Amino acid sequence: MIAGIALLIAAAVYRLLPVLLGVTTEQSSWLPGFSPIAAIMLCGAACLPRRMAIAVPFAAVLLTDVVLNIHYGYAPLNLGMLVNVLAFSAIAALGWQLRNRTDAKTMLPAAIGTALFFYAVTNTYAWFTLPAYAKTLAGWLQALTTGLPGFAPTWTFLRNELISNLLFTALFLACIRRAEAPAHERAPARW
Repeated sequence: MIAGIALLIAAAVYRLLPVLLGVTTEQSSWLPGFSPIAAIMLCGAACLPRRMAIAVPFAAVLLTDVVLNIHYGYAPLNLGMLVNVLAFSAIAALGWQLRNRTDAKTMLPAAIGTALFFYAVTNTYAWFTLPAYAKTLAGWLQALTTGLPGFAPTWTFLRNELISNLLFTALFLACIRRAEAPAHERAPARW
């Protein structure tokens, strides 16, 4: 439990690095979509104790979203946040269903699926709400691939979401397994 909570705190700090470093919106696009949050929602719901499995990851998401929105000059709470929270709720629900199957062969494919799901939901929301996208199949495909001119192509978000979900899910599982191992297995090797 301590390893999982420590990883949640580290993920929140990682997510807040732009605020801590004073990074502007233009500077923050160096690795768009690379975030531990979806992996934390999936793994938190699957691995943390029942009373913390949903509340702790959601608190991390909501608090960091509000801080980031304020930092970048957006309303602290907005409709886009609601869409993210609903998508993260579905990811947490999947994690909850996987509570008894938290091995890498189950969780890593789930991490890939959640990246694809989150990408599709959030980019479909952008297509639906942003007037710059034509409300046609071609406009939706643009929202899923190239995005809008002047911004990073949206496919880079998918690539980075896939990488970060796999990386952070593997890291979370490794921390949990290490913490669950008997003390003699965790001790450093002696020469």
